[in-house]
Amino acid sequence: MQFKLTGFAGLIIIEPAVFSDARGYFTETFNQEVFKKAGILFNPVQDNESKSVKGVIRGLHYQMRPFEQAKLIRVTKGRIFDVAVDLRRNSGTFGKWFGTELDAESMKLLFIPRGFAHGFSVLSETAIVQYKCDNFYRPASERGILATDPTIGIDWKINIGEAIISEKDLKHPYLRNAEINF
Repeated sequence: MQFKLTGFAGLIIIEPAVFSDARGYFTETFNQEVFKKAGILFNPVQDNESKSVKGVIRGLHYQMRPFEQAKLIRVTKGRIFDVAVDLRRNSGTFGKWFGTELDAESMKLLFIPRGFAHGFSVLSETAIVQYKCDNFYRPASERGILATDPTIGIDWKINIGEAIISEKDLKHPYLRNAEINF
């Protein structure tokens, strides 16, 4: 595995080794010992999966302390533009976003530490996204930020006028009005 820094503390792109032959391929997408040697302390307790169609934007989601979540994101089908927004008030990158394409072919992963909001847009006809979380989902702790907040200015790599966004996600506040305790 190769671990690539992003310029955001703790936010890391992971490129796993892929071993291919006539049968197909094998890859290791998570190994706690390897992550620990790379300085990533991550103990997942929950796996999630979503399937979405082209043009969907999911997010921006996070959970408040003490139920915040670190996430390891991977795509098993299709292609997405994955985004993390730094919500750590004492961070030099507070309120800034990082985005990268993740797809089933490259098998690249994104590790998002606690203190970030997460979202993605679907660039392929469909996409299946899997992510490991290091804390359980707690509905009462769930929060969000409007994905189209102009002060953040995310380029979702799709036509925003045609984006498919849930009613729930459309009701999220701008960053300046969001409840944040990181």
